Amino acid sequence: MSQSKTKTKPHPSDEEIVELYFARDEQAIAETDRKYGKVCMQVSMNIVESRPDAEECVSDGYLKTWHSIPPTRPASLCAFVCRIVRNLSINRLRDMKAERRNRDLTLSFEELESCISVDESHADVLPGLISAFLESLEETDRKLFMGRYFHATPVKDLAKIHDLTPNAVSLRLHKTRERLRLHLEEGGYTV
Repeated sequence: MSQSKTKTKPHPSDEEIVELYFARDEQAIAETDRKYGKVCMQVSMNIVESRPDAEECVSDGYLKTWHSIPPTRPASLCAFVCRIVRNLSINRLRDMKAERRNRDLTLSFEELESCISVDESHADVLPGLISAFLESLEETDRKLFMGRYFHATPVKDLAKIHDLTPNAVSLRLHKTRERLRLHLEEGGYTV
């Protein structure tokens, strides 16, 4: 009884793949992926922790490699490609965090709209009214308010910091916004 063994095609050397890049042969990308695709995915996954984002970073990495070779002739193709993928992944992670932070900032501003409006006629009194209000708050409520509305910290993160549940944080913030609205109305500021 004979067993049929499937032989996999041996990987070309780095030098052979680099020569494909220099010849502008698209097979260079396919060979790079076949030889270093798994390690590139692992590098990216360790940073972005999302398979679709990692796949996009690896794909963009191959394109950037295509545009970099020539003129560059890397001593180690693996290190060269992995560095490109790593840098693209770090940039992707920064973009994702900035997007998340912008979303949190937008949400926190929307929450405040119920008691504060952007009105130029009150611009001179509003800071003083808010400062006086903040000074009147219990320390935890002041920290929650500042964390949420000045630092755009997500509610779940505030809950962890202050050893509260997210629901408790949301409720305290809601009550604080209501107290702020009343404080501002007493000070002559209306929404």
